[in-house]
Amino acid sequence: MSAAHAAAPRPAEPAPEPDGTSTGVWPTSVRRGDDGALVVGGVDVRDLAVEHGTPAYVLDEADLRGRARAYARAFAAAFAPEAGLAGADVYYAGKAFLSVAVARWVHEEGLRVDTATGGELAVALRAGVPGAHIGLHGNNKSAEEIVAALEHGVGRIVVDSLAEVDVVARLAAERGLRAPVMVRVTTGVHAGGHEFIATAHEDQKFGLSLTSGAARKAVDEILARPDLELVGLHSHIGSQIMDLAGFEVAARAVLGLRAQVAADTGYLMPEIDLGGGYGIAYTGADSTPPTPEEVAAALAGVVRRACAELGTAVPRVSVEPGRSIVGPSALTLYTVGTVKDVQLDDGGRRTYVSVDGGMSDNIRPALYEADYTATIASRTSAAEPVAARVVGKHCESGDIVVRGVALPADVAAGDLLAVPATGAYGRSMASNYNLVPRPPVLAVRDGAVRVLVRRETLEDLLALDQG
Repeated sequence: MSAAHAAAPRPAEPAPEPDGTSTGVWPTSVRRGDDGALVVGGVDVRDLAVEHGTPAYVLDEADLRGRARAYARAFAAAFAPEAGLAGADVYYAGKAFLSVAVARWVHEEGLRVDTATGGELAVALRAGVPGAHIGLHGNNKSAEEIVAALEHGVGRIVVDSLAEVDVVARLAAERGLRAPVMVRVTTGVHAGGHEFIATAHEDQKFGLSLTSGAARKAVDEILARPDLELVGLHSHIGSQIMDLAGFEVAARAVLGLRAQVAADTGYLMPEIDLGGGYGIAYTGADSTPPTPEEVAAALAGVVRRACAELGTAVPRVSVEPGRSIVGPSALTLYTVGTVKDVQLDDGGRRTYVSVDGGMSDNIRPALYEADYTATIASRTSAAEPVAARVVGKHCESGDIVVRGVALPADVAAGDLLAVPATGAYGRSMASNYNLVPRPPVLAVRDGAVRVLVRRETLEDLLALDQG
């Protein structure tokens, strides 16, 4: 039995109605039409279902652009020289969701792009993002990925191990290049939601430990290599973070190491990266997430104070939001199939609503016990609400899309169901489990629809099978 199936769901509450706010669960353009159907980006979801089928990820282009633009403006203002700081760069974390169009959009809105694999790097480059505006992460980068980064002039390669220092230096030397690198520091700060998405405690695969001295050793080795340019230090403490206090602790730790290196070697690193992981609302029960302005102000404050206490010049700062830009910008549209009532051990009843997708298009509920909500998207209903669980079509009892939500008692086969806040990690982590083709990504704006990523077909799946 999966953890997601065993865990107690939240009380079954209805999805909040769209209200156009940027801190809610829906894309800002979502509303209900006169007959009760959801409209997103000026497009009726029923028309989307007829023309493109379900399941489908529906991405509000204007919403995504607006969120990217808000981060660019907030950090430019908070870290401006007149504010006593040295500027900031915002990297869109492509792992949340990356396509050629999305990479192009965020870059047009003033963001750079953070990649974690050769595939993500290739997409960013195809989108026309300059190499200097791309970063490459990864705890186990292949030689091919590092070479691609070097040859396309990426702005920084984030070194994740002592062994990687040697590899990057060797590959750069072979090409007569000097590679710009940052050191990913494990600060010991544990922040965020599920244990699997907290990334700065000691017992995990990412980064070099500050407390054990591994991070300092990597710094010293890089400074001794003429083929490497030490750009700065990097910290990422987790994901789905609502409380910004953890960033202050991590920033102070990173800035302390920077000051120590400067005192010992005379080299003051020009940059630090404080990562991303800012949370979003998935259900009406979630707390209000921090705005870009609140994030920027908090980080600017700690950098200014810590550098004053340490007696060092302030660095240029970069951050890496992903989920908080693309997550609320999209919803997943499903069609309801089987509906059945189940008697519970406590004498209650639960209505199981099966949809035409599931864990192949959103693995997060099974993997992280992540909570989502849902609403009937093709109509409104005056029927009494019932405690429902939205499940998929896969051969797993843990194939749960929404563990607990109040849906109208007359929910029936053929209804369209919308699950908000699926822009991050839905398509990125999608699979072909049970040989189900992955859904398309449809961009909507001003009443028009554009296919960003087409739906996979059975022919696509069979083409991979060599018989």
